[in-house]
Amino acid sequence: MTMEKSTYEKPVINKITAGVPSKFGLPVKPKYIAAIDGIAVSALIEKYGSPLFVFSEKTIKTTYADARRAFETRYPKVQFAWSYKTNYLDAICSVFHDEGAWAEVVSGFEFEKALALGVNGSQILFNGPEKSVEDLTLAINHNACIHIDHFDELYLLIELTRKLDKTARVAIRVNMDTGIYPMWDRFGFNYENGEAWNAINRIMLAEKLDLTGLHTHIGTYIMATTAYAVAAAKLANLYMAIHRKFNYWLKYLDLGGGFASKNTLKGSYMPGSETCPSFDEYAEAISNALISSEIPHENLPALFLETGRALIDDAGYLLTTVLANKRLSTGRRSMVIDAGVNLLFTSFWYNLGVYTSNPGSDQVEETTIYGPLCMNIDVVRDAINFPHVKTGDQLVIERVGAYNVTQWMQFITYRPNVVLITSNGNAHVIRRKENLETIKKQESKIEK
Repeated sequence: MTMEKSTYEKPVINKITAGVPSKFGLPVKPKYIAAIDGIAVSALIEKYGSPLFVFSEKTIKTTYADARRAFETRYPKVQFAWSYKTNYLDAICSVFHDEGAWAEVVSGFEFEKALALGVNGSQILFNGPEKSVEDLTLAINHNACIHIDHFDELYLLIELTRKLDKTARVAIRVNMDTGIYPMWDRFGFNYENGEAWNAINRIMLAEKLDLTGLHTHIGTYIMATTAYAVAAAKLANLYMAIHRKFNYWLKYLDLGGGFASKNTLKGSYMPGSETCPSFDEYAEAISNALISSEIPHENLPALFLETGRALIDDAGYLLTTVLANKRLSTGRRSMVIDAGVNLLFTSFWYNLGVYTSNPGSDQVEETTIYGPLCMNIDVVRDAINFPHVKTGDQLVIERVGAYNVTQWMQFITYRPNVVLITSNGNAHVIRRKENLETIKKQESKIEK
C-alpha cells in the first residue's frame, strides 16, 4: 500500500501552558464571547455579514448612569455633553441625548449633525481650532456656547457679532501644566504665561461677547486623576480672579474629557481593566478641587464634562472571521482576518482584546493577527496568546466603540454594516454596508 507523503512543516518551539503554574499562577482557560446582549455572534454574522460592528444600548446606558452617579453624588450641578468626534452615528448620539447629554462638537459638520438630531443650539458646546465664518455665524444664530481657541478666532467673533448685531455666548479653552507629558498646549490659551487672562480681559471689554464659562481639555487617555484636580484648581483660580476684577460670576467650568477606558495601551505591563481609574476616582479628584477652592459654595458653577471614550468603548464590538492561518519565516504563527486597520484605527494605540466566539482549545500559542489589506502595517495584534482556530471561525474584538467608526477608512474594501442591539434585545442596522453604488455616487465622469 502506498502512503501519501506528509507535507513538511518547519519545527517550532512553543511555550507549554497546560497544567504548569507560572509566576502569575495556574493557567486560565481562554475567554470567549459567544453572544452579545443575548444574541449569538454566529446569528449576527449570518444575518448582517462579516466583518460587523455591534453596539450595545444596554451597556451605553449602564456606563452613562455610572458616570452620572459618580459625579452627581459628589457635586451639586453636573452636565455631560456627548463628544461627537468619538462616535457620531445618529443612533448612538441619540441614546446619549435621550439620557440627558448635551452635544459637544468640533466642526460645522458635527454642529449640523447635532441640530438635525433635534439638539437645541443652546445645548451645543462648540470646540475646536477651526471654525469658519459660516460655522461661527451658525453657532451665534443658534445661541451655542462657543469655546474660543485662539486670538484670531476671538477677533473674528468680535467682528461677526458687530456685523450681525447679536451677542455670542463664549468661553475660552485654557491649556495648562497639570503634570502630564506632553502638555497639550496647541489648543487654547495658556494659563501659566498669562495668555488666558489676557483673552478673558479682551472678552470682558467686547460689547457683544457674553463670557459664560471656562474650558480645558488636558489630553487623552489620562490615567492620573491628580491631573484633573490640578486643572480644576487652576480653572477655579481664574473663576475667582474674574469675580474679583469684574464682580461677575461665570456659569460653568468645563473639564473636557480624556478619561481612560479599560483598553490596554501598547507597551503597558498591566491590562487596562486593572489600571484604568473608575468614574468615582475621576469625580473625587475634580469635585474635591472645586469645593475646596475659594469659590463660595453658593456660587459654585455648573460642572461640564465631555468624556467620550470612557462612555462608549465598552459598548462596541467588531465581529470578524478567520480567512487563513500561516507560519511566518520565523516560525511565528499568524492568521488573517477579514477586518483590518482600515476599520480599527485604535489598533495602532491598543492591544485590543480578541476572542473566539466558542470554547476552543486550552492550548494557546503566540500569534500575530493580520487584517486583509495589502499593506504591511495592517496588524490588528502584534503578539497575542491565542488558541488554534481554523478558516471560517468567528472572532470578537471588544472595546472598539470609541473613534473607530469616525476614523475608519473606505480603503480596498467596503465599510461594513453597523448594528445596535437595543435595550429590548432587538438588533437594528444603524449604518448600512457600503457597495459600489454608494462609493461611485460621489464621483463624476469627465465628458469628452
